[in-house]
Amino acid sequence: MNRPLLKQVLTEYEFKRNKAVEEAQNRKKELLAVNPKLSEIEDNLSRISIQATKSIIISDNEKKKKILADLKKQSSSLIKEKNLILKELSKSTDFLEPNYECKICSDTGFVLKSGKSVMCNCLKQKIFDIAYNKSNMGNLDRENFSTFNIRLFSDKPDKERFKSDISPRENMNLLREKAMEFIENFDSSVEKNLMFTGGTGLGKTFLSNCIASEILKQGRTVLYQTAPVMFDEILDEKFGKTQSGIDLIENILNVDLLIIDDLGAEKVTETKITELFEIINSRLLNQNHKITKTIISTNLTAKELFEIYTTRIGSRLAGNYKFLRFLGDDIRLKKGKKEI
Repeated sequence: MNRPLLKQVLTEYEFKRNKAVEEAQNRKKELLAVNPKLSEIEDNLSRISIQATKSIIISDNEKKKKILADLKKQSSSLIKEKNLILKELSKSTDFLEPNYECKICSDTGFVLKSGKSVMCNCLKQKIFDIAYNKSNMGNLDRENFSTFNIRLFSDKPDKERFKSDISPRENMNLLREKAMEFIENFDSSVEKNLMFTGGTGLGKTFLSNCIASEILKQGRTVLYQTAPVMFDEILDEKFGKTQSGIDLIENILNVDLLIIDDLGAEKVTETKITELFEIINSRLLNQNHKITKTIISTNLTAKELFEIYTTRIGSRLAGNYKFLRFLGDDIRLKKGKKEI
């Protein structure tokens, strides 16, 4: 792990955590000052917490259980009373609590897992965003399902041009449905990975960002790289040309959702073909014992993929990926790169 980067990110975490705590303390101070009953309840809850801590040293287990059960009952009653008062004041039940950005780790960056302190997904994602995703996923606020405008696609079929009986608009509606199925069934081992094929400006990157946005909302990690950059960085890491301190290969193999954009734009070599096979195969084998998914987008046709990347890779793709073909006219040229 890149220690300077980790230190930088953890400093940011400490700042936002302290800010959340300070804001909660200010809210509590203001509210308790005008509501003596709430102040009394908070004092009693603090007293119960101290008593519970002291009871731990009691050697008599039966006595300890009885004391803790009684304290728990008292605490529960006080919390109900507090929540009722907050409701009467039109405040949420967590109004007096710190509003942490990550509810899982409370903005510490770490969680307990099997008795060990491990990185929370939010911290992993923050590092991924800085190290890999900044130039690729900087438009998620503009490129997501809420900004998806199907009317930008032609509703006129053109079998001669697009080799399809349906219009680009109908096709994109189908692709959006497939994308939603992929998101909804992300944890299913049966749900296949996605291969986006089609020319430039047809929405492949946009739809990838739509999916990435939803997966991130689920608290999962996403690593997004263009194929040319990814292969160059992998080879630089393997041959010791970079000292970033971040294990790119490990992250590529273990991230929840890996998005490889623009496959085929790189200068194809035997070494890169081998690396691609290792990435695809390792993620399919589920060596980290968790469900991971991959999205690959390319301007190449399915036939060209088989010809360029060998049948060994082609067979993995054919058996484990849904091929989704994009068709139509270059939206970016038609609409001056407006959001789809």
